[in-house]
Formats: sequence, C-alpha cells, structure tokens
Amino acid sequence: MFFWLSIIVGLLSIVGCCYLVIAALLTHRFISGSGVPSRTSSPGVTILKPLHGAASGLAENITSFCIQNYRGPTQIVFGVQDSKDGAIPILERLRAKYAASRLDLVIDVTAHGFNRKVSNLINMWGHVEHDIVVVSDSDIRVNSKYLSRIVAALEHAGVGAVTCLYHGFAAAGPWSRLAALGINAHFLPNVIVGLKVGLARPCFGSTIAFRRKALVEIGEFIAVANCLADDHAIGAALRGRGYKISIPPITVGHACAETSALELWQHEVRWARTIRSIDSRTR
Repeated sequence: MFFWLSIIVGLLSIVGCCYLVIAALLTHRFISGSGVPSRTSSPGVTILKPLHGAASGLAENITSFCIQNYRGPTQIVFGVQDSKDGAIPILERLRAKYAASRLDLVIDVTAHGFNRKVSNLINMWGHVEHDIVVVSDSDIRVNSKYLSRIVAALEHAGVGAVTCLYHGFAAAGPWSRLAALGINAHFLPNVIVGLKVGLARPCFGSTIAFRRKALVEIGEFIAVANCLADDHAIGAALRGRGYKISIPPITVGHACAETSALELWQHEVRWARTIRSIDSRTR
C-alpha cells in the first residue's frame, strides 16, 4: 500500500512541478509580450479614488497617480464617507504639495447599498468632468507611464474597458511580505494561466478604465451597489453589452499593509468569500 501511495504522491508532485514551470513561462511571456498600442491622442481623464482610512503607504500610492507622464488634462477625484476619515489629512498635504494638479475631494455619507466602496463611487460620480474614467483602489501604486498606457489600450479597436493584473509589495513588515508572496507566487501566475486557457475573464479593482457612455449603458455604479465583487460585476456587465476588456501586458503594485497574522487571515477570508460569490454566480 505504501509503495503505491508513494507512486501516487510522486506523480502528483511531478504534475505540480510541471504546472509551476508552465505558469512561470506564461507569466514571463505575458510581461514581455506584445506591447500596448501607441497612443494617438491625449484625451481628458478622470481618476476615481475611493478612500477609507490611513493605510500604510497611502501617501506614496496617491503620489504615484499625481506624477503621471501624461499630456492630457487629468482630474483625480477622491471620495470618503466620513469627515473625520484618516485619509483626509494625508490627501490635504498632497493637495498642497501638488497644487498645480487637479485633486478634488468629495465627502458624502450617503449610502446606496451594502457595498460601501460602490456607495463612495456613486457619490463621486457627479464630479466626473472627462469622458474617460479610471477607477482604481486606494492600495494601488503605479509608475509614471501607467495612465498613458491605459489610455492607449482603451483606444485600441474593439476595446470598451481596460483592467490590469497586479503584483504585491510589502508596505508594513513581515506579515505584509507574506501577503505579497501569496499574490506574486499564487494569485498572479494562476490568473495568467487561466487567461491563456480561457478559464479566466477577470476585471480587477486595481484598474477599470472605460468611457462614461459604457458605464451609463450598464446602469452606472448603482447597478452593482449590492455586489460584493463589484469589479467583477462591472466587467461582466460590460462584456454583456458586447465590450471587449483589454488586459495590457503590465502589472500595477498592490500595497500589502497587513501588520499581524489576524489581519492577514481576515484579508484572505475576504478574498475567499469574494471568489466564492463569483463562482456561485457563474455556475
């Protein structure tokens, strides 16, 4: 019995190693693959940033969006649902530092459903001034070419929205390094394999870029106000309207800010619940 058990375990190990090699090769090919199309114009862009609390690295995350190498007009709208939110002092310092940039703050306690992030976005929606809108979570950090590449991908023929894969980086010590390892060694390669074999159709809160017309067609943010996985629901609704969602060969940084084993566990449970809710709707 032990002989055959060892054979089975050995075969499973070989399969696991083969999958690891394939995932590594596909990840490398994705990152170094075909580039983003050249941008033909620099239209105005509004970036929506829902905020909640002063998480580690928040100032650096916001700063990365303020120093974009993009020629077109850019508006960044930040939203909070509490006038005493810890993110406000950080944002005010950055507004003073980047006074030449258009950084707007919306404070609105109105709730539109049980998803507080979406309620925040709904409250911010009336302040959007440009046709191209980029929604990005507060824990995302990007390089200076991010906006230029996102707009270029959105202008490609047949594309109605753009989303981005993300890699993790530690922002708060050893537990956050473990969280980043989970993203980089497990989540990211698995998503890329899923994309290559046609099993994954993601849309991530790290970046969702679209034109205002597209969001209006799917019922605006209010349509996903009670969805736990709001980003996935937006992507599914846009695809349902016939839009193609582009995933350019770049990744953005996700700031992992877990400071304890409990925080890491709670974060992993939230992600697991989100994935389960998506699976239950797609069966």
